[in-house]
Amino acid sequence: MKGLAGKVAILSGGATLIGEACAKALVSYGARVVIADIDEEGGAAAVARIGEAASFVRTDVTRDEDIAALVSGVASRYERLDFLVNLACTYLDHGAATSRADWLRAFDVNLVGSVMLLEAARPYLARTKGAIVNFSSLSGSVAQTGRWVYPATKAAILQLTRSQAMDLAPDGIRVNSISPAWTWSNPMKQMTNDDRAKIEAVAKHFHLLGRIADPSEVAEAVAFLLSDAASFMTGTDLRVDGGYSAMGPERAQPVDLDQG
Repeated sequence: MKGLAGKVAILSGGATLIGEACAKALVSYGARVVIADIDEEGGAAAVARIGEAASFVRTDVTRDEDIAALVSGVASRYERLDFLVNLACTYLDHGAATSRADWLRAFDVNLVGSVMLLEAARPYLARTKGAIVNFSSLSGSVAQTGRWVYPATKAAILQLTRSQAMDLAPDGIRVNSISPAWTWSNPMKQMTNDDRAKIEAVAKHFHLLGRIADPSEVAEAVAFLLSDAASFMTGTDLRVDGGYSAMGPERAQPVDLDQG
């Protein structure tokens, strides 16, 4: 990927399977990555696996003081900031039974936190003509039974990305989002007791490629959006979904009229 070597990225929510994969990809292309997460143990372990080009700063994106300390610390240490990847997320969702407090918590983490992080990073990103990737999801574009909160936050990120791209273009900052479909991730590990085959067996019916995404595949798409290869892309959403959104309700199998 052109234009990543020597650059500096902040990656919120980096102490996760997808986050660590994103950090590894960026480091492999010569970037330095600061993982920002509330999971200190996970963040330290990720840095140990990635190597000295990665570092960890404990950051709660719902706390403005944490965000300010993160951004100022990165700017002081590296004297530049080029990229921002907004992955920090909560999957808190009880559908129609979700309380007001949980609705507010989810939007604070999934949406508002990324906005506050951007506002703190914006002056530095403007100096380097940087780029931002916001994590949305295919969940933000379809209805899913029993899920109201998470999809609503991800749909909001799609609109936020367009608005940010418009207002930050004069600063030379590009803003795009990425929408993965089913990807091997922390929630999936927890739901299946680390049994990936269980998820794959279900997912094959909903993805044209017949499987879920590996975190590294999502990470490569993030690296692309940050790189010079995507220099004329802003305000758009990149779907890394294995054909999920193209398939439609009939799925990848012949229609059996006798089932009716």
